Amino acid sequence: MMYWTVHMQGGPRRVNHAAVSIGTSVFTFGGYCSGADYRNFKPIDIHVLDTVKLKWWKLDQDKNCTCTPFQRYGHTAVAYGSKVYLWGGRNDNEVCNDLFCFDTGTLKWSKPITRGTIPVARDGHSACIIKNCMYIYGGFQESQFSQDLYKLDFRTMLWHNIRTEGIPPSLRDFHTATAIDDKMYIFGGRGDMYAPRQTDREVYCSEVYYFDTTLNRWVHPTLNGVKPPGRRSHSAFVHNGFLYIFGGFNRNMNLHFKDINRYDPVSSTWMMITPKGTSPCARRRQICLVINDQVFISGGTSPNPRKTDISSRQQDYDLTDSSMNQLKDHDDLHVLNLNPSLKDMCLVHMWEYAEEGKRPTDNLLIPETLRNDLAEVDPFEKTDVATTRREFEENYPALPALPAPPAPPAPPAPPERYQWRVFEN
Repeated sequence: MMYWTVHMQGGPRRVNHAAVSIGTSVFTFGGYCSGADYRNFKPIDIHVLDTVKLKWWKLDQDKNCTCTPFQRYGHTAVAYGSKVYLWGGRNDNEVCNDLFCFDTGTLKWSKPITRGTIPVARDGHSACIIKNCMYIYGGFQESQFSQDLYKLDFRTMLWHNIRTEGIPPSLRDFHTATAIDDKMYIFGGRGDMYAPRQTDREVYCSEVYYFDTTLNRWVHPTLNGVKPPGRRSHSAFVHNGFLYIFGGFNRNMNLHFKDINRYDPVSSTWMMITPKGTSPCARRRQICLVINDQVFISGGTSPNPRKTDISSRQQDYDLTDSSMNQLKDHDDLHVLNLNPSLKDMCLVHMWEYAEEGKRPTDNLLIPETLRNDLAEVDPFEKTDVATTRREFEENYPALPALPAPPAPPAPPAPPERYQWRVFEN
């Protein structure tokens, strides 16, 4: 049985950002917030969540660094060893296809030189790591939807446009790509009846496709169970070989989601999961990562109901109400424990008992250890974001020693009649 154990506010307010987990830390990059100006090219912001202390940090940027990516949304980030590779995304003026690398040990950016067939600039694509390669699928490029599949081999820093067999997923953006073994699973996303053009006839796919990287082949498995409705801007994560999806949005249904659905790739079966405890409100464009049997969900955006005096944690939206045409951007954090202990489950029930009616727990006959934990931890507290570099470095947990990726071999010498030229956009 899964339990929602923590609900906190006061973190970074971000939508459509990208995040990775390294050790017990979550690194988030960029994103946007309603009302902010994203036409300039200020450096991208970085926030770090210490998942042990449940504390957020905002990293200062090196103003002298010339290779820092600009603030953006709709990009992807993947972790390879202790480094984070960020690709794609846009601000309100420009779409990017440069590759950036953030070293979580030195906290510095670099801009690796890549060769091969570099993908066209885009946003709303997906990315995942399988073995030593980053795979990128779909997105929105040059004013149209895409179903291109590329990979970047980190051993050679060479891009490949993959020629595949089988029928690929339809053209789409804001889907998810999730790696399980040697396969990349695609779910959801927004397409169009007249794709690759974008019109007002949106299409939301509820099928599952996977790309077998050993065979270079797309597979469309037959699904069992109850398929979740198609959606975009949802989250996907893997735990114990199962694929989970959370949240998202379907414009044709005028519906935001807060459901959790589990897909078993062995039996190709869907099942809806209902954890115990208080779930986050329905939302889209959030981040969602798994660390040590815990899922950390933060940010995103939701319909903003008329009654603003109800906390976002307690809102149970009637999401088919057309009057809710405003959106609320979140600064919250929610933790789903996938393997809770008996103590965790008892604490959840005590917190909910105290929260529902604001009733004191002093008169409850509970063990002294639980009483101490109730006094020390408030799962609904409002936190803040530390901003000083000194404070971050003094409290930042040391990252585990991760094996360094193999050094790339020297590129082969080109024939004499050719010359390599490296263009930096």
